[in-house]
Amino acid sequence: MSRRLMVVSAVVLALAVFLIGAIVYDRQGKQELAQSAQDNRAALIRPYSPVYGNPNAKVIIVEFFDPACEACSAFYPFVKGIVNASFGRVNLVLRYAAFHKGSDEAVKIAEAARMQTDAYWPVLEAMLKSQPQWASHDHPQPELIWQFVADTGVDIARAKGDANDPVIKQRLEQDMADVVTLKIAKTPSFFVNGKPLIDFGPDQLKKMVEAAVGTAYGQ
Repeated sequence: MSRRLMVVSAVVLALAVFLIGAIVYDRQGKQELAQSAQDNRAALIRPYSPVYGNPNAKVIIVEFFDPACEACSAFYPFVKGIVNASFGRVNLVLRYAAFHKGSDEAVKIAEAARMQTDAYWPVLEAMLKSQPQWASHDHPQPELIWQFVADTGVDIARAKGDANDPVIKQRLEQDMADVVTLKIAKTPSFFVNGKPLIDFGPDQLKKMVEAAVGTAYGQ
């Protein structure tokens, strides 16, 4: 066998080993996520978590979410649409996974808005809409969020004070502790009635929710 052929063969073999290893690693990671969710159900939802939709819905989407995450921003209207079209059978529970630099400050702003009646979701949506302006991964500027949420009706002066409330800090710390417990490594990460969305994608999430609705409501 020529030296060149031996080198090519070695490269092909190494690539095959890498691909097999990646598949095995991905499969193990998915299995660990599912097992972790099963073993730590209490870590999925906390009493303080924001809820969108009917609080008595039998189907619950739990989303671990980062305000600076582009995929979270892209998924938000899709997930909201699922809830809105469910006739009260599905709700959304948001949990924070502040992985990006500056995301913790964005969470504090959102949570400060939640202390004011009906301010949370408009502020969150304005925050996501303006994400390209404040959430640069190289140089995040979460302080700019205040100017982008000024038209939502939130009391800015009050919210700036409330953002430093120790309760908000404790909630974020608990969410991040649950992120570790549940072995969540990316955002958004979804769970439907306690089961993780293993194969990521909007169609996969929709089908998983539809199956859960069918099981919960006998359809």
